[in-house]
Amino acid sequence: MELDAYFRRIGYDGPREPTLDTLRAIAFRHPDAIPFENLDVLLGRGISIVPSDVDAKLIGAGRGGYCYEQNGLLKRVLQALGFQVEGLMARVLWMAPEGAPPRPRSHQVLGVTIDGETWLADAGFGGCVLTAPLRLFSDEVQDSPHGKFRIVDTQTNGVAERQVQADLSGRWAPLYQVSQGAWAEVDYEQANFYTYTHPSSHFTWSMTVGRTTPTARYALKNNRFTHRDVTGAVVEQRDLTVDELEATLRQVIGLPVEADWRPVLEQVVAWGTPA
Repeated sequence: MELDAYFRRIGYDGPREPTLDTLRAIAFRHPDAIPFENLDVLLGRGISIVPSDVDAKLIGAGRGGYCYEQNGLLKRVLQALGFQVEGLMARVLWMAPEGAPPRPRSHQVLGVTIDGETWLADAGFGGCVLTAPLRLFSDEVQDSPHGKFRIVDTQTNGVAERQVQADLSGRWAPLYQVSQGAWAEVDYEQANFYTYTHPSSHFTWSMTVGRTTPTARYALKNNRFTHRDVTGAVVEQRDLTVDELEATLRQVIGLPVEADWRPVLEQVVAWGTPA
């Protein structure tokens, strides 16, 4: 793991001891520097989670990625610093209709153990990404630089899970349910392949992009642009033209837009905002 290159990418020059303060600093900076995006899926390139490929894309090429890339990278960084880290999986509930059947486990998160306590770290959840680690087994409301969260007990088909919820203007909205038990790297290969190929995966038929800065959250769902402040309040929301979409990806999200993205961006605008 080339830690110096990673820390240059996220703009971090602080301590490297495996402490909670270090984890908090990295969790705050990573989502600002490395956006969430699924452009390569729509471009038909596929998603490699081989470490050297992830490093070349997210660090070397200035690109972003989705959870298997983001949290795979973060896991290796934390392990290189001496943290005790487990890869976990979660069922995504964000934007799911109430009463919808359980979704498969498809979202990678991390469990980081510090002084006997497990902290949830997640650098790969789009426009509502965590910007601070959360106590995984505490029921208390927890503050972060971008709003309040809580994690409560729940279950799926009789199996105990922990449900992560975000405070959206006084309403607790579920993000995902974390399953207990570590996953091996080989398990993520299968889940990643499903995510970028299966017709039921929304990443195969819609664009999802997000960046969280110290003062704002920015999200693109196809051509619908949403800008929220740190409290979650909407500052701006509108549909973009192709030219505006390209400019937003470059200037707001910070992606190095390539010439061959144009046909995909035109298709994204034609799709419009998903229901």
